[in-house]
Amino acid sequence: MPRHDILIRTTSEADWQAVRALRLEMLRDYPIAYAETLAHALDVEEPVWRMRAARGTTHGQTSIVAIDGERWVGQMGGYIPDAATGPLLVGVYVAPDYRGDAAGVSRLLLDAVEQWARGFGDTLRLEVHEDNPRAIRFYEKLGFTLTGRSREYELEPGGLELEMIKPLR
Repeated sequence: MPRHDILIRTTSEADWQAVRALRLEMLRDYPIAYAETLAHALDVEEPVWRMRAARGTTHGQTSIVAIDGERWVGQMGGYIPDAATGPLLVGVYVAPDYRGDAAGVSRLLLDAVEQWARGFGDTLRLEVHEDNPRAIRFYEKLGFTLTGRSREYELEPGGLELEMIKPLR
């Protein structure tokens, strides 16, 4: 049961094992939401996990987690794919038993990513699979709107990644 004393912080290289465990949980929970397969993630070696964990302390990208006691219950990341498009929200995950809870894990994580993103632009973008209506509704509740732009999803089962955007205030 959620305790509601959630710690929000960036990750560091030392967190690599927890970053790995959370990523595997994410991929098991909703594989279509991430541009990586569980099989691939299981084969990733320690140096790569260390690099992924270090993203929380790297300029131009961030990795922010929500921790309840000892349990990692959520993650959101961001990076700058190019200066023209600005910050992109990626790797959004909240454990099922923390979704929509009174602790507001999603909003706490998004607030932290938005704070980071303001240093790089006045909007925050994301991509969401067209077959993930729950996520689309979630993003709409957080102030994102569909732009009408899309691209092909690179993994099975294919389909489209829909772009959404939110102005940063």
